[in-house]
Amino acid sequence: MNKVIHRADSRGAAEHGWLHSKHSFSFASYYNPERMGFGLLRVLNDDLVEPGAGFPTHPHQDMEIISIPLSGSLRHQDSMGNVHQISAGEIQVMSAGTGITHSEYNGSNDDPVNFLQIWVQPKLYGIEPRYAQQRFDPAQRQNRLQFVITTDAREDAMQINQDAWFALSDLDAGNSIKYQLQGQGTGVYVFVLEGQIEVAGERLNKCDAIGVNGENKIEITALGNGSASILFIEIPHDDSLL
Repeated sequence: MNKVIHRADSRGAAEHGWLHSKHSFSFASYYNPERMGFGLLRVLNDDLVEPGAGFPTHPHQDMEIISIPLSGSLRHQDSMGNVHQISAGEIQVMSAGTGITHSEYNGSNDDPVNFLQIWVQPKLYGIEPRYAQQRFDPAQRQNRLQFVITTDAREDAMQINQDAWFALSDLDAGNSIKYQLQGQGTGVYVFVLEGQIEVAGERLNKCDAIGVNGENKIEITALGNGSASILFIEIPHDDSLL
């Protein structure tokens, strides 16, 4: 097994008044040559946006962009004509392809929004841009895996332009779950949304992460007195951890 540990307090930070962001990997003004991604996972930003503020219209090309609101809601608008509100419990997927512009604003003038912004390098370049969002029933991930993004959109999961799998799980204290890797030549990045877990001999707290490759299966156990919420990102990888 190869593994890399990213502790919450080791992430890069950006403070812009309206935006408070933590970067798991090098992004914008945060540069760490040892944090350039995990396989084809390029960006994982933990963003808190103040009420009424947000990201003005900006472009993307040839990138798979996933947004996961953890609390609050986002107001989305893009050059494809989509205008939507995305709330906690939903997931947004964009294939930037040949090029899109979009904006993401806090959907509330009273409460902040906290969301994960995730970028994955695409499998095919120059595709037609597309947008999708979907709500997932949290009951379907209680002490089990709920796949929310897959390569083939099976089990009502969403799909991105890459051989990647995203899953969520909410584990009660003391419960364990096994994650079986779905692809060939992939690794899995495990990010703790809430609580405390043990995986691959490591104890992880909220916003800690571990990247693992060279294994077909890993076991995760929820520790402490409360439940744990976990995000799994399985992604094409080689023998070296980036």
